[in-house]
Amino acid sequence: MKRSLFIAFLIIFNIVIDQVSKIWTRANVVKGSKSEIIGDYLTLHNVENSGAFLGMGSDLNPTMRAIFLLIIPVSVMGYVLFLLFRNKDLDKLSIIGFCCILGGGIANIYDRFMYGSVTDMFHIDLGGVFRTGIFNVADMSVMLGLGLLILGNFKKKKA
Repeated sequence: MKRSLFIAFLIIFNIVIDQVSKIWTRANVVKGSKSEIIGDYLTLHNVENSGAFLGMGSDLNPTMRAIFLLIIPVSVMGYVLFLLFRNKDLDKLSIIGFCCILGGGIANIYDRFMYGSVTDMFHIDLGGVFRTGIFNVADMSVMLGLGLLILGNFKKKKA
């Protein structure tokens, strides 16, 4: 029971922080604008992304977009959620990693379902050394989760 509550809390926490950031962005940042947070290195935007990662899939017809950006992701999230609750042998890093991935994924799927697009707001540009597309908190959750899964896998192999 304690493990299940921990999992539910982490997933809900990831969804809530993402949705709060998107609500704030939609209410306070002009669409298409660019504001400096830390010079040109970290900027704030309000962009609606009708596709997936870096806008991929935004040019698909509505049926294909629904299949690839709603139906398949919901199915995968449901399966991962089922495995997360069922597999009692997962280490703590893997549990946290899967919760971050699920929370971020669910938050973005919610946006696609409710608004037809996902609100993205952050952009990093370290002067040509490192540059991202425009992303959101859910994307950060998914990447953190992936990093924790990789780290947990390396720790297992070392032991």
